[in-house]
Amino acid sequence: RPGGDNKRRQGAAPGSSAGSATGTDEYMTQEEEWDRDLLLDPAWEKQQRKTFTAWCNSHLRKAGTQIENIEEDFRNGLKLMLLLEVISGERLPKPDRGKMRFHKIANVNKALDYIASKGVKLVSIGAEEIVDGNVKMTLGMIWTIILRFAIQDISVEETSAKEGLLLWCQRKTAPYRNVNIQNFHLSWKDGLGLCALIHRHRPDLIDYSKLNKDDPIGNINLAMEIAEKHLDIPKMLDAEECVYEYVLFICCVLQAETAANRICKVLAVNQENERLMEEYERLASELLEWIRRTIPWLENRTPEKTMQAMQKKLEDFRDYRRKHKPPKVQEKCQLEINFNTLQTKLRISNRPAFMPSEGKMVSDIAGAWQRLEQAEKGYEEWLLNEIRRLERLEHLAEKFRQKASTHEQWAYGKEQILLQKDYESASLTEVRAMLRKHEAFESDLAAHQDRVEQIAAIAQELNELDYHDAASVNDRCQKICDQWDSLGTLTQKRREALERTEKLLETIDQLHLEFAKRAAPFNNWMEGAMEDLQDMFIVHSIEEIQSLISAHDQFKATLPEADGERQAILSIQNEVEKVIQSYNMRISATNPYSTVTVDEIRSKWEKVKQLVPQRDQSLQEELARQHANERLRRQFAAQANVIGPWIQTKMEEIARSSIEMTGPLEDQMNQLKQYEHNIINYKHNIDKLEGDHQLIQEALVFDNKHTNYTMEHIRVGWELLLTTIARTINEVETQILTRDAKGITQEQMNDFRASFNHFDRRKNGLMDHDDFRACLISMGYDLGEAEFARIMSLVDPNGQGTVTFQSFIDFMTRETADTDTAEQVIASFRILASDKPYILADELRRELPPEQAQYCIKRMPPYTGPGSVPGALDYTSFSSALYGESDL
Repeated sequence: RPGGDNKRRQGAAPGSSAGSATGTDEYMTQEEEWDRDLLLDPAWEKQQRKTFTAWCNSHLRKAGTQIENIEEDFRNGLKLMLLLEVISGERLPKPDRGKMRFHKIANVNKALDYIASKGVKLVSIGAEEIVDGNVKMTLGMIWTIILRFAIQDISVEETSAKEGLLLWCQRKTAPYRNVNIQNFHLSWKDGLGLCALIHRHRPDLIDYSKLNKDDPIGNINLAMEIAEKHLDIPKMLDAEECVYEYVLFICCVLQAETAANRICKVLAVNQENERLMEEYERLASELLEWIRRTIPWLENRTPEKTMQAMQKKLEDFRDYRRKHKPPKVQEKCQLEINFNTLQTKLRISNRPAFMPSEGKMVSDIAGAWQRLEQAEKGYEEWLLNEIRRLERLEHLAEKFRQKASTHEQWAYGKEQILLQKDYESASLTEVRAMLRKHEAFESDLAAHQDRVEQIAAIAQELNELDYHDAASVNDRCQKICDQWDSLGTLTQKRREALERTEKLLETIDQLHLEFAKRAAPFNNWMEGAMEDLQDMFIVHSIEEIQSLISAHDQFKATLPEADGERQAILSIQNEVEKVIQSYNMRISATNPYSTVTVDEIRSKWEKVKQLVPQRDQSLQEELARQHANERLRRQFAAQANVIGPWIQTKMEEIARSSIEMTGPLEDQMNQLKQYEHNIINYKHNIDKLEGDHQLIQEALVFDNKHTNYTMEHIRVGWELLLTTIARTINEVETQILTRDAKGITQEQMNDFRASFNHFDRRKNGLMDHDDFRACLISMGYDLGEAEFARIMSLVDPNGQGTVTFQSFIDFMTRETADTDTAEQVIASFRILASDKPYILADELRRELPPEQAQYCIKRMPPYTGPGSVPGALDYTSFSSALYGESDL
């Protein structure tokens, strides 16, 4: 048929004996008669030269060359061999570059041998005729190549190549009005068939609804102009010439374009998913690193030595809670939202679920966050306990210093007195006076026993509370205890000496002795009273300070009785002086039995009277401070008792809305957005409560009986409320994404929600296995145990025992969704690879956009199967990996 040659080869052209063997109908007979009319027509030969030249150049351009004269440019066989390599994707034997005739014949024979190796029987086509530039033989050879490499792939069962092309055209144009393809002659005369083929694959290029069946020339010219401009299909025919070769060329170009488009679409989805995965990994790493750095700081329990240093730690912790943590709470919430969105996109695109790197799962982040929260809670408790401890330590240390100073003043010089031997040269009276004086000292010593025990007890408590200057306290306490033991020993020895001398001395001044006995305890009482009146106190409530005020009032009530005792003691001394004056005695009026003088009693009594009003003033000031603290407690409680129930109410409203909301998802989203707006607007109440809480802590108020809500409760509730509304909004966004991606109508989504709510017996947004089984049965599913187990593995992959609404929607949409599969992508790569089991990098760069071609080249493994060539890439393994069907 090609070139008008009446010698046909097997399968050379439709209408030959090989084609007739399959049984032809009327329209095929008409086609063959039309072909025979053109066999010897010079115009037909001219058209074949034009058509075949354009077809060859469409492939040779991929190798950077082309031909001008079909019978001349193939004579040396070089471009003929290059053409076969381009359209087959295989390497031919190395050509001869010589210019002699036998070199050219050898190259053409290599090409003809390759064609024959593909199962094509060449009849009456010799290499010499091609080398000599025989037009008919050259055109016949090109026709053979087209039949083998362009038409054969679309043949069906036992039909010929031309019949297969005709069947392909009929299927593609079947939906179009006024198009009825029955042959390659009359069926194409009105141009609608060509326009329908282009519109079927590229509806953006032709508005088929505006075509006019009565304008055949205009339709044909429109189809050819668009094909030439947008599909790079050369304009092979004028509007009224035959279309068989032209339709063949359209078929080849559209098949390649369709395959490339499918691959581009699949790769674009995969690239976007990988970008989202990388973004999740980055955000998760940053958040986990922040948690990792923060937890050791919160777990550091190294105490400070002063209240100021601990207050600084507390202020740092407040800055962390107000400034540093809230943005991380938002990042954690956003990370969970991004993860859920990514998983939804993967399910929609039929991709395997995303598994983050080890340690970066949402559950890992939640666990790390829980450890942070636990460390945070323990840190705040520790800070408050340390502040209380340091406050207690300062109080005890000051009390120790006061009591130690008082005792040291009393004990000063006592050892030297007890070591004196003045009784050896004393008179009897003097010895007796010494003995009585010593008895008074013993009484005084016993009275100081309690103070020494108190000093030792305070020192021990300071050690137990880890007081920072415990060493100096222990040293001072030890000196006091050692001196006390020494005083006891010396006192015992002096008594024994005086009692030995007592037998020699018999005069005793009863008045001095009585003064000494009464003055010593009264002096001790005054010293004790002065200590108590100057004693530091620490209270945390009005009741405690009122108790101290009551005790002070009781003390003041004893002052008249103490004043009577003072006057009685002074009257004794007055009686001594009166006796001395009355009897004109030559002895000193100084009491030899007592170290307590009248002047000392007077000065200490005046000191006690001065300290009483001072104590009154300090107690009243503390009472005022406690009243101020009580106002702070009530102010905080009034707000907390409103905010706490408000947060709980909002949590319950959001929980109900996620179950009870109906209508369009966009309306549900708007309602949830309004909830979120109202919640955010309520933030100023939380901030005000934080300010009141800070005032309470600065006032060192540690309890509040007027409310059960602490600032920690409010903070946790507020953060949980923000997280809950954000997650609920994300669930609706995910439903919208699923609805739009799967083509689900709003009515279907409402039906899904109604079915889910009906079988959600507990109304908690979850169905257990029995509820879900009943739901499926109500929708007509015939469930055996194996089938139900399969479905449960899809909707409850983690074996939680429940089915969420999102899992339910995913299952219902997956039952009817039409998504890409690994087999479809493999078939598309096979078209680009010219039916080879592998593909070359050059073919990917030629058929795909640069970015996605490079993406495939980088990730495709080498092909190692039969017929492999250098640089061959395994597109089958690559396509399976896209859908998680291999370990690539």
